[in-house]
Amino acid sequence: MKMKDVVLLAAACFSVVSSIGFAEDWPQYRGVDADGKSAESIGRTDWSNGANVIWKSETPLGFSSFAVADGRLFTVIATDQHEVLLALDATSGDELWRKPMGSSQYEQGGGNAGAAGNKGGDGPRSTPSVSDGNVYVYDSYMVLQCYDAKTGNPIWKQDIINDFAGRNIKWLNATSPIVDGDVVYVSGGGAGQSFLAFNKNDGRLVWKSGDETITHATPSLSTISGEKQLVFFVQSGLVGVDAATGTERWRAKFPFSVSTAASPVVDGNLVYCSAGYGVGAGLFEVQGNGKVDEVWFKANELMNHWSTPIVHNGHLYGIFEFKKYGRAPLQCVELATGEIKWKEYGFGPGNCILVGEKLVVLSDAGEVVIAAATPDVYQELARDDVLSGKCWSTPAYSDGRIYVRSTEEAACIALDN
Repeated sequence: MKMKDVVLLAAACFSVVSSIGFAEDWPQYRGVDADGKSAESIGRTDWSNGANVIWKSETPLGFSSFAVADGRLFTVIATDQHEVLLALDATSGDELWRKPMGSSQYEQGGGNAGAAGNKGGDGPRSTPSVSDGNVYVYDSYMVLQCYDAKTGNPIWKQDIINDFAGRNIKWLNATSPIVDGDVVYVSGGGAGQSFLAFNKNDGRLVWKSGDETITHATPSLSTISGEKQLVFFVQSGLVGVDAATGTERWRAKFPFSVSTAASPVVDGNLVYCSAGYGVGAGLFEVQGNGKVDEVWFKANELMNHWSTPIVHNGHLYGIFEFKKYGRAPLQCVELATGEIKWKEYGFGPGNCILVGEKLVVLSDAGEVVIAAATPDVYQELARDDVLSGKCWSTPAYSDGRIYVRSTEEAACIALDN
């Protein structure tokens, strides 16, 4: 082959790879690193004739989000009797298998008022995690279970309430398991075992630590001061522990009222947190040696409720304000100061993620919006009304597709990149 032909072949191959783009799974709550970000990108999007919804599937009750791995989707729904771990084919939306778990008779006063309106609502809220062919789910009653992702066959389980003196909370557990390496992390045990790490292959206890009462907020896993740490948002505030041992590294007091549900957001040594019910938001700087400085605190402001924002280039993007169903705004907030750069009303307490340089936002009424992740001005690139039902879950993104669900149905949107 002549050199010219080699060059042309290489160029053609590069062109094909570039057109296909980079694809990755979304294997747990808020993505690969549980930070709400995808390393993929979204190109030019034209939804003038509507989003390209390639399938819909029933997902009755609950606010669990999707995990996406190896061509399969996993979420938790509810029937009249049970919470159910559901596996769908990511390409077609067809059901692959389902596994009944704990009771769906919550008796917590939530009811299903949101089916017709938008307030209240019972149902599972924890999102499964997938790793190396297994799927992990932590149900409302704090039972952590591992299943074979292909077949749904059970592999192991740990009952946190019965075996680790677990302490459930009002409206029951909503935290999701976090998987990293060979370990799956959860919280909710009793004194000396509130934070728990298990071997993901056999369920063996790796470590336990802490004496805290949990909230509905899933912990964050990040590198802080050169060490991989789990940041738990508990009723006493923030607690950072060494991911390898569970040893406490630092803590910061933060108010609690009724329920805390948005996860901590970590950017380097900065940790942002927010809670509703009149609490507000704050930013802390972890200095090392157990020292933490409060950078700012805004009482009864910047409340994310359960809508965890993402951080990008020094700015938070997410849905703020407490409740305000159908009205709460998508906002851009400068992380260092808490200053609002822009806000766009009409989303309600839905959720957003970041794909490359673009936001994918799901409103509580089922509209999917793509917007630019820039602090200059709100720039909407695409919008379509995709779902019926109530949408309090977080979008998932994998291989050029958006996966969203409500209390009634799920949808897959293919993007033409």
